[in-house]
Amino acid sequence: MSLTARSGLPRILTFDSGIGGLGIVQAIRELSPTLAIDYLADTAVFPYGEQDDLFLTQRIVTLISQAIDRLNPHLVVIACNTASTLALDALRAARPDMQFVGCVPPIRWAARTTQTGVIGLVATRATTRRPYLGRLHALYAPECTLIAHAAPGLATLAEKTFRGDDVSADSVRQEIAGLFIHKDSDRLDTIGIGCTHYTFILDQLKAVSPPHITWLDPAMAVARQALTLLRAAPPPTDRPVPDQATAAWFTAPPLQADKLLPRLTHYGYSDIRDWADDAPHMLQADIKESAK
Repeated sequence: MSLTARSGLPRILTFDSGIGGLGIVQAIRELSPTLAIDYLADTAVFPYGEQDDLFLTQRIVTLISQAIDRLNPHLVVIACNTASTLALDALRAARPDMQFVGCVPPIRWAARTTQTGVIGLVATRATTRRPYLGRLHALYAPECTLIAHAAPGLATLAEKTFRGDDVSADSVRQEIAGLFIHKDSDRLDTIGIGCTHYTFILDQLKAVSPPHITWLDPAMAVARQALTLLRAAPPPTDRPVPDQATAAWFTAPPLQADKLLPRLTHYGYSDIRDWADDAPHMLQADIKESAK
């Protein structure tokens, strides 16, 4: 049976620095179309991949704790690789009352997929430099050569693509060029995406890479894990489902809100809401201003 809002079963909070986590929202809705899902984007400090680790950890723990208290979700999906690899342990320590599902680079999946033993990862600088990635490599793909490439501008290109702006093939090709100049690149056959934003630019990534490359997007796997946890552990009776409808919240007015709003309707959200306002309202003034 599908987990649905009408059945009285739980609602999910999905969190990201921008629109990247909407790919996971889409995957969850494909598996359980009527499940209640709130979305929170920390647009005030986007992109996460270029921020200081200590600052981000403190901010994420504070913001998610505030969201748990306000929205009463039964499960939180950290739909951001940077936030997951950096702050997931701190979140679980700070909020032992909550179930968390994170997004981590698909190193294990890549190791199971490759035929040559050379795998790639395209991610933010923060994800590629963090020791967490080295641990994943050592645990799940020690027999593989890993080419980890930081693409600092790719999340921004993905945001533009999501809004319907034109993104040139050359700009995408430049962002991932480092994957194909490694001494083992001639044997590279599998590449995982290590940032949820890249879901929205995956077709362009495939178009500018060699045709034999298999690209891996873990969005559906994260969605399945979230629903598995909800089914395995029924929500406690002392965590009521909020009366208010689910919403898409932003910690700062998103860029090009006039273009973003129509896209959000495809994910089940009818407006853009200001997280900082205790009485949430549509940011209509900001939408009009961004349209100028």
